[in-house]
Amino acid sequence: MSPLVLLAVLALAGCRQDMHDQPRFKPLAKSDFYGDLRSARAPVEGAVARGQLHEDSYFYSGKMGDAPGDYLPFAVNEEMLARGRERFNIYCAPCHSQLGDGNGVIVQRGFRRPPSYHTERLRKAPLGYFFDVMTNGFGAMPDYAAQISVRDRWNIVAYIRALQLSQGASAGDVPAGQKVPSSAPVFRGDPGSGATLPEVRPPSDAGKGEEPK
Repeated sequence: MSPLVLLAVLALAGCRQDMHDQPRFKPLAKSDFYGDLRSARAPVEGAVARGQLHEDSYFYSGKMGDAPGDYLPFAVNEEMLARGRERFNIYCAPCHSQLGDGNGVIVQRGFRRPPSYHTERLRKAPLGYFFDVMTNGFGAMPDYAAQISVRDRWNIVAYIRALQLSQGASAGDVPAGQKVPSSAPVFRGDPGSGATLPEVRPPSDAGKGEEPK
């Protein structure tokens, strides 16, 4: 036998299958290692999967006990409302319309019309109610828990309340110095299309250079 063949035989004789065929238990197989002889072990009591702790129950449910709460779990700011408006226009406006009056484009094509946010009942509805409906669905509306993150659902709730205020505000709600009605926005360049938002010029730049579009 040549040295090369002998070397190959010795190398192959050292190969084992342990790397891809490691010792393991098949599902529900017997194990003498544990006193109850079960290889499948129950999860440790109280164990929580990563990212599933959900200590703030109101943040994740919108409820205090069994009743919907009526406050936001974090402070409202302009960035939050802008995000809520963006998510609302993507997920909610097709049915509820951008005004929240329930006359969205899908409704105009025959889908069941949802109630207007501007009815007395929904004006008085607690904030947690809207969060719960988005999370679990209601009537003909499916749940959106898989599509919209928990925080974005609260952002949308805040924007819905802003929409309601926009359609029912009184003169006393207008900040001091604010014109009623507000001045029309002035855009930079092209006002955009349905797929892109226009860039609004700050009031201090209005009237400089470009004509309003």
